[in-house]
Amino acid sequence: MIRWALLLLGGVLLGGAVHIATVIILPRTATKDAYSRLEPIAPVNTVVALPAPTADAAPMPFMDPAFAAAVCRYDLSQGPMKLIVPVRTAYTSVSFYTRYDVAYYAINDRAAGRRVIELDLMTVEQHNQMPEEEDVTAADRLIVESPTLTGLIAIRAMAPEPGLMPQARSAVAAAQCRRSDDVKPSR
Repeated sequence: MIRWALLLLGGVLLGGAVHIATVIILPRTATKDAYSRLEPIAPVNTVVALPAPTADAAPMPFMDPAFAAAVCRYDLSQGPMKLIVPVRTAYTSVSFYTRYDVAYYAINDRAAGRRVIELDLMTVEQHNQMPEEEDVTAADRLIVESPTLTGLIAIRAMAPEPGLMPQARSAVAAAQCRRSDDVKPSR
């Protein structure tokens, strides 16, 4: 009886260790993650509108046909980035993911409270090297700290009716994702 209990306990411990190792290692070894899937169609530090999903094909799994979507694969190794996304009357959201699909920040048009979602994306080190500006407050400048140098930004704009899809597509197409010193003024 004790032998069976020890065998069962050993099996559970071994199974738990294999499960945890698989859950931790598998996302890093997957070859078809979102970043890799988008590599052929999305250059680094550029917003690219994704084609509308169909019943047979979609650039990413679980895409909602009521949303126009765009992505920006970013690389912060050359410096901080500026993201500018115009919002429309319906719903607009921006989500940030690390290179290995871990979501670390999201904002929508309601939270931004403006007609444009405008923020700076940088690493913790880049943020620490920024000079302190006494007249700029956190409400004036939204800074998002990326835990990794590379990652993915997903931009989505809702079209509540099929006839409004061109407006949603134009909203995501007008988004800018560039190095901070390359950004055109947005006003």
